[in-house]
Amino acid sequence: MSAEEPQDDAPEEEEDLRYFVRIGQTDLDGTKTVERSLSDMKGIGKRTARIVADAADVDRHATFGLLEDDEIDSVVEVVESFDEHVPEWMANRRSDFFSGATTHETGSDLEEKRRHDINRMKMIDSYKGVRHQRGQKVRGQRTKSTGRTEGTIGVNVEAIKEEAAEEAAAAAEEGDEE
Repeated sequence: MSAEEPQDDAPEEEEDLRYFVRIGQTDLDGTKTVERSLSDMKGIGKRTARIVADAADVDRHATFGLLEDDEIDSVVEVVESFDEHVPEWMANRRSDFFSGATTHETGSDLEEKRRHDINRMKMIDSYKGVRHQRGQKVRGQRTKSTGRTEGTIGVNVEAIKEEAAEEAAAAAEEGDEE
């Protein structure tokens, strides 16, 4: 038996495996389970992925790339209309500032909405906006001892030794000149 001949006991399911499943503008790993692959998408966590799989009538432990096309399409539809399948309190974008609607954003849409919210806070000079502008912590964390980015804190022994060596060399040169 050569390496070129296919083996009879090799599963043919592997040939039908989709390595990437695209939902919106996000490529999901088709080799993982449905639940784990969905949770890799921004805006969808473990609980949300479980709800999506149940709403789409798909086994959440099945390999995502081995699902039939209609099953994948049903998962995509549930993800895109997730706010219709869950109560309002579970959506990640409740009472949007501009539209007032409750939606559940995923992928790059979530990042874009978040960027717009931060820019709006900066423009109106809210407390959080000012903290964002300054690059400081926004949510009330401790800043006395953490989050320091400016310069060195404490004693830098190496710098002191280098300065002492330079001073000694300068003093030695002055002593040679006399």
